[in-house]
Amino acid sequence: MPLNRRTFLEGSVAVGAGAALTAGAVAPAEAHGPGHGHRPKPAARYSFTVMGTTDLHGNVFNWDYFTDKEFDDKAHNDVGLAKISTLVERVRKEKGRHNTLLIDAGDTIQGTQLSYYYAKVDPITARRGPVHPMAQAMNAIGYDAAALGNHEFNYGIPVLRKFEEQCDFPLLGANALDAKTLRPAFAPYSMHRLRTPCGRGVKVAVLGLTNPGIAIWDKANVGGKMVFPGLEEQAAKWVPKLRSMGADVVVVSAHSGSSGTSSYGDQLPYVENAAGLVAEQVPGIDAILVGHAHTEIPEYRVANKETGKEVVLSEPLKWGQRLTLFDFDLVWERGRWSVEKAGAQVLNSNTVEEDRKIVRLLSDEHRKVVAYVNQVIGTSTGAMTTADAPWKDEPVIDLINVVQTETVKAALAGGAHAGLPVLSQASCFSRTARIPAGQITIKDAAGLYPFENTLEARLLTGAQLKDYLEFSARYYVRTPAGAPVDTAKLTNADGTPDYNYDAVSGLTYEIDIAKPAGSRIVNLSFEGRPLDPAAKFVLAVNNYRASGGGAFPHVANAPQLWADSDEIRNTIIRWVQAKGTVDPGRFASVDWKLTRDGVPVF
Repeated sequence: MPLNRRTFLEGSVAVGAGAALTAGAVAPAEAHGPGHGHRPKPAARYSFTVMGTTDLHGNVFNWDYFTDKEFDDKAHNDVGLAKISTLVERVRKEKGRHNTLLIDAGDTIQGTQLSYYYAKVDPITARRGPVHPMAQAMNAIGYDAAALGNHEFNYGIPVLRKFEEQCDFPLLGANALDAKTLRPAFAPYSMHRLRTPCGRGVKVAVLGLTNPGIAIWDKANVGGKMVFPGLEEQAAKWVPKLRSMGADVVVVSAHSGSSGTSSYGDQLPYVENAAGLVAEQVPGIDAILVGHAHTEIPEYRVANKETGKEVVLSEPLKWGQRLTLFDFDLVWERGRWSVEKAGAQVLNSNTVEEDRKIVRLLSDEHRKVVAYVNQVIGTSTGAMTTADAPWKDEPVIDLINVVQTETVKAALAGGAHAGLPVLSQASCFSRTARIPAGQITIKDAAGLYPFENTLEARLLTGAQLKDYLEFSARYYVRTPAGAPVDTAKLTNADGTPDYNYDAVSGLTYEIDIAKPAGSRIVNLSFEGRPLDPAAKFVLAVNNYRASGGGAFPHVANAPQLWADSDEIRNTIIRWVQAKGTVDPGRFASVDWKLTRDGVPVF
């Protein structure tokens, strides 16, 4: 719903700091005494800190619900708001609580089974439904504002609106517009007044920007309802307004990476990872909290082209692994505050314990979700793992593909396209996912598909599928024949993430990694014969890929034959429940392999 003037003003202005500040501030003082005459008063100065998180993705505790144990990785990072809370309180104690603000750059309510449970199993939208755990935690910690992320829209606008209602802080999105009125559908900014000892308050504006890719990735939820213009365009519109409203400091919270690249090709005229471009092109910004890219950038400086002024950017690592600190030193001159110095750093959440206040607050919700993910849904005759799936055709990826293939075939049965062969794409989303031998639980099946993707059927030709596979094969680092193969260095060429490498079932093919990208697919065949470029096929594909995610060729413009509204994860769970017993021997096959000059790599 569009905001009227009253609700906009009420929803977008947050006034903080009810008491005079002491830490980090210097008031002007009389500097003269007997026999010394009058000396100029020293300039008033004031320091404050803006703390920031991003891409929390439903992580409250240092817990992995897909493995049902404490989170850990090779770097021994920790995750979750309970850890962030401890860091935040430590900073507030050091700086003075009212000399700080706390903001977030989006992707808050999707990503863990905790967040899924309260969107789908015990939904916050139900009559007398629960308060979302992320809202509870962020309210308790005392967030001042949060930008919208693209994954905020995964469960539909009603869930997002309910979450917004439950938050004690505004959700910001200056470039999230009502499709009909082209007015902000959420508060574009929040304004925060910090009081100083010298009586001259500091006004800090936080401008929220989200990702234009929402229009593609969540088209089913936002199509015809909301539009998402580019970040640079909307920042150029709002920053001057914030300055004219008296903002002394402008901080942008942008759910957009800093690289200047896009993963959705030319489907939108906007840049996905535009934070650096915003800093470069829009005057008047002091700092940008960067999100979306899931990378760690403690401090990155970009010179504005018009003013030459440096803008400080920082991106804390995802899931609450890091907390960004923007430290600002201000000076009062010419009747106004100006930023004399600004810098950024990140704090590591693995250096502190979880805040017991947050643990106590959400212990019941945690227990409910642990019980849910441990429900047994079937058994497996053998263990399957994704450990080698990035470079080998593994049964666990075949499991995803067989579920998708059977689901699409059933959906198309009796229709005009029932006679067409059905192929399927799947990615290795996690290199630690596994289906154990013996009992299979919800967490095991869900771990194969941590994203809330849904399933579609698209119509492609053999020639288009060849292009699709060539594009996917860019994932591998070119490795000459005879050279040693190190799997640690074989994949993710040019930064391609695992989720943008697709294995396609129903075809057989080789990927010659000795050849340059674009000419690697060899011996491509269907049912034992070379693939006919003109033949038509149905591709079972997730909605992210079908809507242009990853910028794979042809699929986004291919005719849609069918689409499901339920998550692929749930489809896998129901399939296992219906089968009762999963036997990899019934569906596992080696359809593709890596080669060099015809010789298999593995």
